[in-house]
Amino acid sequence: MALFTRELGIDLGTTNTIIVEGNQILINEPTVVAVVVAEQKMVESGRAARDMYGRVSDAIEVVWPLQHGVIAEYEKTEKFLKFLVRKVSGPMQLFPPRIMLTVPYGVTSVESRAVHEAGLGAGREVYLIPQPIAAALGVDLPIGTPSGNMVLSIGGGTIQAAVLAMYDIVRGETLRTGGIRMDEAIIAYVRKKYGVLIGQPTAEQLKIRLGAAIPQEQQQTMEVQGQDQVSGLPKPVSLTTDDIVEALQEPLQEVVGCARRVLEKTPPELIADIIDRGVALCGGGALLKGIDRYLTKALGIPAYLVDNPTTCTAEGAARAFSMREALSRSLLQT
Repeated sequence: MALFTRELGIDLGTTNTIIVEGNQILINEPTVVAVVVAEQKMVESGRAARDMYGRVSDAIEVVWPLQHGVIAEYEKTEKFLKFLVRKVSGPMQLFPPRIMLTVPYGVTSVESRAVHEAGLGAGREVYLIPQPIAAALGVDLPIGTPSGNMVLSIGGGTIQAAVLAMYDIVRGETLRTGGIRMDEAIIAYVRKKYGVLIGQPTAEQLKIRLGAAIPQEQQQTMEVQGQDQVSGLPKPVSLTTDDIVEALQEPLQEVVGCARRVLEKTPPELIADIIDRGVALCGGGALLKGIDRYLTKALGIPAYLVDNPTTCTAEGAARAFSMREALSRSLLQT
């Protein structure tokens, strides 16, 4: 770590932003802001802003400034990032921190430049690292060797599959879909089967509490309040684990398709390594019960959940500072 300047690894995600310094997680907050529409002034961010979603008047807008892993609302993203870094560093910081920001694999130069410039509003030096490389560093995969390693990251706004070797991505693909797509599938399922409308926060709770990729021996049940599609009046509906398993089959097939396409383009020598080592699953979507068994069966290659699926990308970004020379070919230039 530099003597006077802090070095922060930041995973700027569609649904959550995590800041790590060294081996310590400093912040884990939802990537959401609440803004007064008339003044375009940010009044809340993170959990406080998320709790306001769907519960405030039209005078206040609750916004997720990132969509599918890239910046959709530049000014709001810049304010949000600056607020979090100031929260970590303190208002009287003498030396602005160095920042290692993660970006999805395959972003355009325009998208990466927007992230870089937003970072410059909060830090002195800004580096960009592809998320699959950061995730691999965060789970200690030996990506500095010529042998193949595979990461499958299921985030809120992206699904990323990548085969890595020699500190670089040999083959990779990013789908601009993810955990939010799963929430939408649950909303559509409840509307179609039960005629009840539910919101995204409710769908997310169903996914977290009941969600599974394969049928479970022990069924769980959760009752939620929705809006009757015909009468418009409140209506309770009780859902089971099997309901959510059925609802998630289409989004899960998209995950499988992404991983398969990457494997099909991977050199045979690296495939042999991946079969031996397995596919590392990370991201919030990897917490879905049974997804490791589901993917192992679908891909024909062992898939395993890493120890730190939600934080490994930010932790890897923080570790990348000490490996900048080795990673020089992989750090994005803007």
